[in-house]
Amino acid sequence: MSVVRFIADLHFGHENMALHRGFSSVEEHDEHIIKMWNSVVNKRDLTYILGDVTMESSKSYPLLDRLNGRKKVVLGNHDMPKDVPELMKYVDQVGALMRYKGIWMSHCPVHPMELDHRVKRIIHGHIHEKFVEKWVTFFGFNLFKRVDRRYHCVSCEHVNYTPVTLAQLGIKR
Repeated sequence: MSVVRFIADLHFGHENMALHRGFSSVEEHDEHIIKMWNSVVNKRDLTYILGDVTMESSKSYPLLDRLNGRKKVVLGNHDMPKDVPELMKYVDQVGALMRYKGIWMSHCPVHPMELDHRVKRIIHGHIHEKFVEKWVTFFGFNLFKRVDRRYHCVSCEHVNYTPVTLAQLGIKR
């Protein structure tokens, strides 16, 4: 039986991101992601990569062949449209916005109004270690902010560099 998983913001080959994330080198960073991915993903599993596979370069795409399972990519702000033909050599599908079981998947979180009227949840990346928050109001006054649980960020930092399932995100289907 195959499992569907989600992750974003791999940033393969991105030296500054590797250092920001606390790795000593981009090689250590990339190898850690590959190790964590392959520790949970089997060859028949499907993983959605929600943007920023690399940092505006196709030279690290061959690393995708070292990741277990099938892969579909939602393009991120650092995935260059001109590189899509090369990316397609390593993944099953590339898109800008996808749906899985009625849940939207994008690189960037969408406006809250979309979640009020079109879908109930979104799985995304882009904001790395941050969360989407919303104001709690009382009689029209903003009192405080809390995490908006309709948004599920799967940036590598949020998911311990390991693709996660809907159940791990707390989404019941």
